[in-house]
Amino acid sequence: MSHTLEELREKLNGINHELLMLLNERAEIVRSIGEIKEKQGVPKFDPVRERAMLEELTRKNPGPFKDAEVKHIFKEIFIASLNLQEEDHKRQLLVSRKKQPESTVIDVQGTLIGGGSQVMIAGPCSVESYEQLRTVASALKDAGIKVMRGGAFKPRTSPYDFQGLGIEGLKMLKEVADEFGLATISEIVHPAHIELAEQYIDIIQIGARNMQNFELLKAAGEANIPVLLKRGIAATLEEFVHAAEYIAVGGNSKVMLIERGIRTYEKWTRNTLDISAVPLLKQETHLPVLVDVSHSTGRKDILLPCAKAALAAGADGIMAEVHPDPQTALSDAAQQLDIPQFQQLWEGILQSGLFAK
Repeated sequence: MSHTLEELREKLNGINHELLMLLNERAEIVRSIGEIKEKQGVPKFDPVRERAMLEELTRKNPGPFKDAEVKHIFKEIFIASLNLQEEDHKRQLLVSRKKQPESTVIDVQGTLIGGGSQVMIAGPCSVESYEQLRTVASALKDAGIKVMRGGAFKPRTSPYDFQGLGIEGLKMLKEVADEFGLATISEIVHPAHIELAEQYIDIIQIGARNMQNFELLKAAGEANIPVLLKRGIAATLEEFVHAAEYIAVGGNSKVMLIERGIRTYEKWTRNTLDISAVPLLKQETHLPVLVDVSHSTGRKDILLPCAKAALAAGADGIMAEVHPDPQTALSDAAQQLDIPQFQQLWEGILQSGLFAK
């Protein structure tokens, strides 16, 4: 029995509708499988299972599609299904923009970080002396900058390099910050020091080398203090976001992310500043995103354009290293700015019109 073109088209429309319903029914099953795998910690992609399904489909293929075409069609369905599971996973993350559409704003002694306002964080790589700290703190206060960084615990590439003054360094930082009315940020490297750090600093920094120190992340999650999490030198953005999730799951919602450059083959800079990370992290998470222009570049001569680029990309703040006499610094001497150089950087940032106080 012959059919008219209109009849065949109508029949095709009906089959398309049935396929659509079946594909969506399949998607719901895929979602359920994804939820079970998420709870079990099982990888979502199972190549052995996929290969078995494709072999079964081609074995039962009656034609007229060739086996290769059947495989291609179903591979696309499998990819779409995997993407659906990934999207569902992103929606479940506490740090996800899908979970919380509004941007997180963190109040640090009256200084707001995130949600449209931007912050400048500056200070020495390592706490070395009261005189050093007071010189920097005075310059920051004169510039209207309210957050000072200073390393007390310094995980270094070489075990023979200066490792910081430890708890004494935190005490010095607090004393000088209180004297000049500044908030403080310093790196903590051991879970046992988190509670102690809360007595001396206002923001805990978890450094690049500890981004996946999961016990430290868990301890930070139990703390009642803002956490600045640095991206690892070879970490993907997905790994970075999941590290932040460890802190959020522990109950601490006051998390900030900071891009500090990643390791590539490039040798003209200390690291490679991934500017694209800023809008991507802002898009995927509701957390404040900052950029460390000192560690990402390792070069004083390009800090200003890199800071401008970061702010133009939507960064919620900039971090830079400042030392009264960089040549005598006990760590990162080459990349630290002296006071006049920092003042010039800060003036350039303000004149750019990109910094919103």
